Amino acid sequence: MDNIHLSPAVRRFRFVGILTVVSVYLLILVGGVVRSTGSGMGCPDWPKCFGSWVPPTKASQLPANYKEVYTAQRVAKNQKLARTLQRMGFAQVAGSIFAHPTQYIETDFNPVKTWIEYVNRLLGALIGVFVFLTVVFAVPYLQRDRTIFWLAFASFLLTGVQGYLGSLVVSTNLLPVMVTVHMALALVIVALLLYAVDRAQWGQGGPASTLPNAASINKPIVGKRPTATLRIWLWAALLLTFWQIVLGTQVREQVDIVSAAAGYVGRESWVSKLGSVFGLHRTMSAAVLLLNVYAGYELWQLAQQRLRKLVTATLLLIGLEILAGIVLASFALPAAVQPVHLTLATALFGVQFLTLLAVARAGKSPETIAPTDAPRRVVA
Repeated sequence: MDNIHLSPAVRRFRFVGILTVVSVYLLILVGGVVRSTGSGMGCPDWPKCFGSWVPPTKASQLPANYKEVYTAQRVAKNQKLARTLQRMGFAQVAGSIFAHPTQYIETDFNPVKTWIEYVNRLLGALIGVFVFLTVVFAVPYLQRDRTIFWLAFASFLLTGVQGYLGSLVVSTNLLPVMVTVHMALALVIVALLLYAVDRAQWGQGGPASTLPNAASINKPIVGKRPTATLRIWLWAALLLTFWQIVLGTQVREQVDIVSAAAGYVGRESWVSKLGSVFGLHRTMSAAVLLLNVYAGYELWQLAQQRLRKLVTATLLLIGLEILAGIVLASFALPAAVQPVHLTLATALFGVQFLTLLAVARAGKSPETIAPTDAPRRVVA
């Protein structure tokens, strides 16, 4: 659908929705910087940082026993969490919280790392505002396509859950399972927001177009229609990318363990000590490439311009992602490349998800997408 056919309500919703998605990706990039610089525990408490809304800049601003104070606070919070998990039947997860070797370790105050983590939190709070505005601007869709509103609302609720998980990541001192769930939930939020914006853009909601221009949606689909088998391959590619990102968080955890054991020196030897998780992650990158090349070839045969653009974007991102992985493995895990590697992977996930949405739309008849006789209401 051409942008000139969009009503003001849709324009507002799309602008805020796209802004929110871009902001989430920026937060993922900043989160990668936090991890690569070892700033994850730059603030030992949450939501404040060293008990203040404005973090300190000098160790002299902290009490002499600040390590003991914040360790005690974290342990108390984790004990409460563990009891809750046990009551819910997750005894193994509860036990892993206290089995983690860094549970009772408090890092030394470092003003640079503290402010890196604090900027990460400020950006997270700003995204919470953006997601809330997305819900506000989705209210008109309650009149015609409630799915769009509920997608936005679900992303808002999950953003709140994500904030709580962020506090648990801190209190458990970067417990691997918490970091992994935190990353996985970020991808779910991205998918919900992309779906809402995409659905609004392509006329599947009432305020998406005005009556005089509604016919533009009903142009015949040029080229072949995608098969159910192709959709299965695309889902497989998306889930494989999701798994690769989860594996990547585990590799990152291994890097933290290896680097700590080496006293943060001898960086050139870290890769050789990462173990089987790193080997699996590297092997699966070849599977991601092959699967997406095959799916891209099949999509290209459909001769639809938007699908071809998405295929090009997918393969470009995979190429850049593999290149970043080679740089990491060959040049002693340069810190500057680590957040880029993560952001490229999440961008790939987003493009693959948009491809699935486009294929689902291409598989429908024009009347299914936007029937010409359907009643429409223009929302100003």
